[in-house]
Amino acid sequence: MDTEPERDETAALDAYSKVVTTVAAQILPSVAAVAVRTSRGAGAGSAVTFTDDGFLLTSAHVVEGAAGGTATFGDGAEAAFDVVGRDPLSDLAVLRVRNPGARPAPLGDADRLKIGQLVVAVGNPMGLAGSVTAGVVSGLGRSLPAREGRAIRLIDDVIQTDAALNPGNSGGALVDSSGHVIGINTAVAGYGLGLAVPINRNTRQIIGDLIRDGRVRRAWLGVAGVPVPLPPQVTERTSQRSGLRVVEVVPGSPAGVAGIYLGDILLTAGGQQIQNVQALQRLMLGPAIGNRLPVTLLRRGAYVDVVTVPAELSTR
Repeated sequence: MDTEPERDETAALDAYSKVVTTVAAQILPSVAAVAVRTSRGAGAGSAVTFTDDGFLLTSAHVVEGAAGGTATFGDGAEAAFDVVGRDPLSDLAVLRVRNPGARPAPLGDADRLKIGQLVVAVGNPMGLAGSVTAGVVSGLGRSLPAREGRAIRLIDDVIQTDAALNPGNSGGALVDSSGHVIGINTAVAGYGLGLAVPINRNTRQIIGDLIRDGRVRRAWLGVAGVPVPLPPQVTERTSQRSGLRVVEVVPGSPAGVAGIYLGDILLTAGGQQIQNVQALQRLMLGPAIGNRLPVTLLRRGAYVDVVTVPAELSTR
């Protein structure tokens, strides 16, 4: 006879399976295998349809050096696509198929994720179309370095998951239990460890820029910093535990012109607390270019206010 614990375990497994199968049925029609050919040879990955008019989201490195390619959907339909825009510094790219027909997947908000939450990865690893794996969010707030030309940036708030990812999964969907895409799978970090670029307010702005302009304009202050704990009296006054100590100021940069010096500790910028590099990076998108950005500093124990005007970042 079945015992009560065995029945509970069976019920839990049935519920888990139901979530995964439901999510897979929702998302699989929206995910395509993409193939490109560049001067370096052939490449492949995955992409996710997210609009009715044929826009797809993928990883920038999947379509590096390509102007277009072919998307193959789960029902066997093939469509040529053009690369609308790619942004290596977020590892995101937008494609557009020429004869749209796939159902769009809804985009969610990764900022609401919790560690331990169930997620499903959908993609085309190793050329195996329509592959589905499941796991949990095993880490949040991770950072992944990215480079374009001379520019180096940390992709912040990267999602870590133990859902199995393999070559070809890049550009595929990471989905929550409600069927919303909350990440774009970007890398296999090691055995049992996968990473995904989150879908949140910042990446939505990047996606919008790629659709509209084909590129992402970024602002630049010209400072480099490291997080440091703040003195107790500053924390008591500001409710802020850490700031960003300035370890480099580029001569003639917006920060240098505004009067930010080595050793200063950035507390806030534009009214937002700056406790790490990522917090400053989040402000350095297109809307900040050429606009006044008030900055509050801690300098030798004193509070100093300066006004910076971020310039456009050149990646050449």
